[in-house]
Amino acid sequence: MTTLLLSHKASFDHLTPPGHPERPDRMRAVAQALGDPRFDALVRADAPEGSLDHVSLCHDSHYIDELRHVAPASGLVYIDGDTSLSPGTWEAVMRGVGGAIAATDAVMKGEHTNAFVATRPPGHHAESNKAMGFCFFDQAAIAARYAQRTYGIGRTAVVDFDVHHGNGTQEIFWGDKTVMYCSTHQMPLFPGTGATQERGEHDNIVNAPLRDGDGGAKFRAAFDNLILPQLQKFSPELIIISAGFDAHRRDPLASLELDAADFGWVTRKLLDLADQTAGGRVVSVLEGGYDLQGLQESVAAHVTELMGKQAPV
Repeated sequence: MTTLLLSHKASFDHLTPPGHPERPDRMRAVAQALGDPRFDALVRADAPEGSLDHVSLCHDSHYIDELRHVAPASGLVYIDGDTSLSPGTWEAVMRGVGGAIAATDAVMKGEHTNAFVATRPPGHHAESNKAMGFCFFDQAAIAARYAQRTYGIGRTAVVDFDVHHGNGTQEIFWGDKTVMYCSTHQMPLFPGTGATQERGEHDNIVNAPLRDGDGGAKFRAAFDNLILPQLQKFSPELIIISAGFDAHRRDPLASLELDAADFGWVTRKLLDLADQTAGGRVVSVLEGGYDLQGLQESVAAHVTELMGKQAPV
């Protein structure tokens, strides 16, 4: 059993305005967490640059071209009040896409049991033709579609425990019966989607919104009572995790009360399900998490579970 860690220095080159929560320090926090000796068994590699063909699996060609051409040579270009491009953004985004693709290849070919893609910016708010919420391309959605097109996977699940609802992933797969999208998230909160009644055209969307102040007990109940039973029935052949850690109690952008142990617990639950239906195949892609200490603790708990017995207690 081996876990692949994919990252790239380009993630530091996507710059945001001073005081912006989605900042390069997030990558330093992740690197510090995974630099602990208990993670020495991780197989580490650079995330390759993805291709526009990969991006076009989920995103409109006009949107891709437009985004590519507004990337600045200097300064910042704003898509909206929260989302901007710097000169290093394009490569950072494409390394995120390439990392998700390479992780999928490694897991599908049996080279590694599972993989964690530690890149930024995140992706799950990016809709098929719109950047928003710090996100440009939806790496988790692209990985799911790529696995289907390349390896003939019939049923893929994307499971999202970021504190913000992944409106982009939901929009991309709304009418796709071969992909189940499941999400826990705080509601009401940005982006305003993710109500329980939003179920997709084929009952393939499972939203389990949580309320301000909910903690680990409510989070675990949402998985035990709603998400995991639906996933079990769907029987995915590959699980993609949108691994956001901003539901941590320390995070400044929300007000759920999770801690690192909750992220470890849900990771183990998804690994157990993958063992039953997907030959253990799991690809995890970093999304949010904006308190650096909370991010470090949560990533460590998540990757410890991905590694299983490789990481000594």
